[in-house]
Amino acid sequence: MTRPALVAAPASPLSDTELAGRIAAGDRDAIRFLLKRHNQTLFRTARAILRDDAEAEDAVQEAYVKAIGAIGNFRNDAKLSTWLVRIVVNESLHKLRRAKRAAQVIPLAGDLSGGGELPEAADDEAQTPETSAVRGEMRRIMERRIDALPESFRAVFVLRAVEELSVEETAAALEIPEATVRTRFFRARSLLRESLSRELDVALGDAFHFAGERCDRITEAVMGRLASSPPGT
Repeated sequence: MTRPALVAAPASPLSDTELAGRIAAGDRDAIRFLLKRHNQTLFRTARAILRDDAEAEDAVQEAYVKAIGAIGNFRNDAKLSTWLVRIVVNESLHKLRRAKRAAQVIPLAGDLSGGGELPEAADDEAQTPETSAVRGEMRRIMERRIDALPESFRAVFVLRAVEELSVEETAAALEIPEATVRTRFFRARSLLRESLSRELDVALGDAFHFAGERCDRITEAVMGRLASSPPGT
């Protein structure tokens, strides 16, 4: 019997169980398809926890190795994507603890008293160098603000807002109650709005910057004109 072909498109002709079965049998095309389909989601998830690109890539690789090695145990009681996210979350938290990156690791399933605080701080049009630069800077600002979210909120926000997982999928992936997902997502958005508002206020204060060379240039130009044509002449 001919197996259906695997393509690089987001949709697959195989169910999760069938894809897992092919991978368990050593089908390298199926493994490659799995990686390309889930790389972005898993990287963003790991990045949300570790806040470091290289560490996130390493966590994703380790998670894939563990997942592929255990994929024979996959059961269709959850989506394959949810199962993979759960593995990369566990791997990322393990790396975080092992590296002692924080003085106190807050488990994703735990509670966060006080709600936490952030430190102070597109369309489809054709891209020009100027718009690309602006969008790039906006992206970097947003990434910094997301990185500054409390750990318990970051993964929830990335899965819900960036990867657009449902509340149910996010809760299953992080193994936390759906009510907790809703609460943390709402709080994360509020913190980001407050943080970005502060950053915007600072940027507005610096808009159309005048002091320095521009001020000196205008002053000297006026003084020069007055010297050649004194007032009242």
